[in-house]
Amino acid sequence: MATVVDLFTYPIKGCAGTPLDSTHLTPAGLAHDRSFMVVSTDGVYRTQRRDPRLALVRPTISADGGRLTLASAERGSGDGGGGVRGGDDELHLDVTTSAPRRDVDLFGATFQGIDQGEEAAAWLSDFLGVPSRLVRVPPEHDRKTDGLTPGTSGYADSSAVHLLSRASLTRLHARMAERGAPPLAMDRFRPNIVIDGRPEARHGEDWAAAPHAEDRIRRMTIGAADLGYAKLAVRCAVTLVDQEAGARGGPEPLRTLAGYRRAAGGGVVFGAKFSVVRPGKLSVGDEVAVEEWGEEVAFEEWGDAEA
Repeated sequence: MATVVDLFTYPIKGCAGTPLDSTHLTPAGLAHDRSFMVVSTDGVYRTQRRDPRLALVRPTISADGGRLTLASAERGSGDGGGGVRGGDDELHLDVTTSAPRRDVDLFGATFQGIDQGEEAAAWLSDFLGVPSRLVRVPPEHDRKTDGLTPGTSGYADSSAVHLLSRASLTRLHARMAERGAPPLAMDRFRPNIVIDGRPEARHGEDWAAAPHAEDRIRRMTIGAADLGYAKLAVRCAVTLVDQEAGARGGPEPLRTLAGYRRAAGGGVVFGAKFSVVRPGKLSVGDEVAVEEWGEEVAFEEWGDAEA
């Protein structure tokens, strides 16, 4: 037995997430998730792998998706009006979906993006220290994502939803403690849905208390939505970025994960990706009802690993 304990949407790929009490799960993921992306002037995606200061950009978006605000704790707050800076602190934008489309590159694949104008470009270029543009997913975006359950997504790395359990993070912390490393915040892994066991669950029912139980979920219902397993989440250098500092913070968690979560096909895995089978409302506190389980994935112990 498990419940949703946290929900996060990330309106701009690579930037800070927004915690939610409830939201609508669309075919492309949580409402507005990765619907915007920062790109170079050539249209190539920017990521925390190369631009860790993206983590310091705090976007907020209106429920209807028509109004986007860019802010950062580094810059304080401002009172700017629509489409202009707020004392060089905040930028309030009216989102456009009618501007000309342009090619954008995401991991070598070409998609379309709607440029959000010069004010957004200037704000991001100034903050990141490199020439940048902001693009939005067009309404006609029809991306196909791979995995056991195919689906769609905006500008996410792959599948629409990333789910992680608190038990998995607790196991990682225990492993890290064995080598003297301090625990890390959940935001290092940028999940959309965080689940945990229910304290009142009877013995044998609290499957979410087992680390990495999400690896075996094949079909589940949460709230009014159904999700299907796509694949395990292969972790990258973004997990090395301290999301509060906007800078790399050392070799963890990849160093420890490489010792016990190394995938047969390469890389290390932590959490699972899901596609949306039936859209619907999600809320913190919703029960996670697993309709189908898969086989447990075996990982070889590698002992001390360097990353």
